[in-house]
This record gives sequence, structure tokens and C-alpha cells, in this order.
Amino acid sequence: MDFEIYIRITLSALLGFLIGWDRESKSKPAGLKTYMYVCVASCLITLISIYSVDKLSTADGRTMMDPMRLAAQIVTGLGFLGAGVILKDGLKVKGLTSAAMILFVGGVGIGIGAGFYSLVLFTVILCMGLARFANLLEWQKFNKSRSSTRKESETDVQELSE
Repeated sequence: MDFEIYIRITLSALLGFLIGWDRESKSKPAGLKTYMYVCVASCLITLISIYSVDKLSTADGRTMMDPMRLAAQIVTGLGFLGAGVILKDGLKVKGLTSAAMILFVGGVGIGIGAGFYSLVLFTVILCMGLARFANLLEWQKFNKSRSSTRKESETDVQELSE
């Protein structure tokens, strides 16, 4: 049991670091350390919550504990932390993806802490792959709108010169 706890903490640190690396490479508000700490903290709190049931429950069954109670509180804290990275500049809002990623990486930590390795790894691989695909689609859309804007301004310049 002790060895597996250390594996869970290490795996959550590595996954949080990997997700943070992706965000850091895009110069987003939260990066390597933020995501790693959120993921490890979520894992650690989940582990403490799960294993404290066995450790602190009484033999006669009178003391009952809910192992997921602390994990539920993690989600509340992640909402607060995520709100801190959302910035509003006039009508433009930035940081929503970073806030969502903080919630996501917290879920990764909770999942690893609870021992759902394959489910968490599948989820991270799926989401990271789809995020890369979404970046490609956004890039294509940006370039397409940019080229059409450029053509319109060239037409306007030609009309003015005639």
C-alpha cells in the first residue's frame, strides 16, 4: 500500500507537469508549477481522505466517514483558484481555458489519488490530443479570416486609387 501511494503522487506530479508544460509553451497565465502543484495537491488530499477512513474509523463501526468528502472540497477550491486566472479586458475575456485546465488537472489528481490509473491516463491522452486538434482548427480559421480581411483591404485600396 505504501509503495502504491508514492506511485500515485509521482504519476500525478508527472501528469500535472505535462499539462502545465503544454500551457507554459503557449505563454498562458498558469504554467508548469501551477498545474503540477494543483494535480499533486488534489491527489494528496484524495489519498489522505481515502486512507484516513481506515485509520480513523473505530472497530465497532460507530465512527463513519465518507472518503470522498475532502475530494468534494477540492472542487470548490479549484473553482476559486480558476476564477483567479480569468481576466476581463473590456468585452474580451481571457483565461477561461486556463481555469478549465485547472479544474481538469484537479480531476486528474483526484482520479490518480483514488487509483483510477487507466481512466485518468486515457482521459489525459484523449483531451490533450483533441486540444491539439482544436488548436489546428483555430489556427486555420484565424488564417482564413486574416486572408479574407487582407483581400478586402486590398480591394478597398484599389478602389481608392482609381
